[in-house]
Amino acid sequence: MKAATTSIPPYPVRVTVMGGGNFGLALATVLGRKGVPTTLLVRKEEIANHLNTKHCHPQYMSDIQLPSTIVATADPKNAFSDATYVIHAVPCQFSREFLSTVKDYIPPYTPVLSASKGIETGSLGFMTDIMIDCLGPDRSYAFLSGPSFAREICEGVATAVVIASKDLFLADDLAVLMSSDTFRCFTSCDVIGVEVGGAVKNVIALAAGMCEGLGLGTNAMSGLVTRGCTEMRRLGDSLGAKPNTLSGLSGVGDTFGTCFGPLSRNRKFGYRLGKGETMSEILESTTEVAEGVDTSIALVRMIKEKCKGYRLDLKYPILFGVADILQGTLTPAEGLERLMNMPIRMENYEGFSMDLND
Repeated sequence: MKAATTSIPPYPVRVTVMGGGNFGLALATVLGRKGVPTTLLVRKEEIANHLNTKHCHPQYMSDIQLPSTIVATADPKNAFSDATYVIHAVPCQFSREFLSTVKDYIPPYTPVLSASKGIETGSLGFMTDIMIDCLGPDRSYAFLSGPSFAREICEGVATAVVIASKDLFLADDLAVLMSSDTFRCFTSCDVIGVEVGGAVKNVIALAAGMCEGLGLGTNAMSGLVTRGCTEMRRLGDSLGAKPNTLSGLSGVGDTFGTCFGPLSRNRKFGYRLGKGETMSEILESTTEVAEGVDTSIALVRMIKEKCKGYRLDLKYPILFGVADILQGTLTPAEGLERLMNMPIRMENYEGFSMDLND
């Protein structure tokens, strides 16, 4: 993994950010503060007008003043007309539908950077698969991940992320474009590793929140998150990810931030479940998207489909347990009891010839 310098490329650059939610605003802010002309594509014209006149969003992080170099629009034709790069910051489960409405306006071969994380419930695909399905294979793609809460990025708090792409020239160019004194980009060619970390960490965060909601202590939380990272590494290995990626920013780094950070939506969702609230009660009371909820169900289905083998529930007890809780077949307290009564075994199996994925 390589760190980028913080200069601006020596050629005219214009960036279009798709998605006016928290993270879309954060990445537009990163670019805007470097003086990069940035267009923010939002759904509603009134939102665009508010952003252009007041330089803040009326709903998301409304107290954050955005750079004046950001121009918002609800018209995709205008948004993409001269884009050098496109950034996708629409939540995973809404990405396919959104991209189908704008794909004809994105210039051919224009590279796309996805900042969305998760597994699509319908196709069981990662963002890589959705991007290629919707925008075609004849352009370069990159994927941004790491411990990066939107509010902290906008407030200028030091943040480190990784940009992964099969096209390392693209990853390098994007990292240089976006890096600054407070936003540091590293690069990687391990796309699947970055995708696995970005999806699984949200599910682990749900479990961590439940642990806190049940009133358990630091011992329990630390053990749960550590074992969750073991399941992440095991899944990554079966899908071809590099171990170093999952021990880096997009794996354990993002997991730590999401499990322990007070701004984590997934941790908050899990906390409320641990306190005894139902799924419907939580969903009715918030407009924020906790990506781990949909990803959890899709993740278990994907594991059963792609990771053939004996007793998958013993190989992925936390991931399977969270899905059972979300589907209502298990309570958080019962899930904890099931984990604590699992068969005694070695912590790790490295050094043995047995293949856990067979």
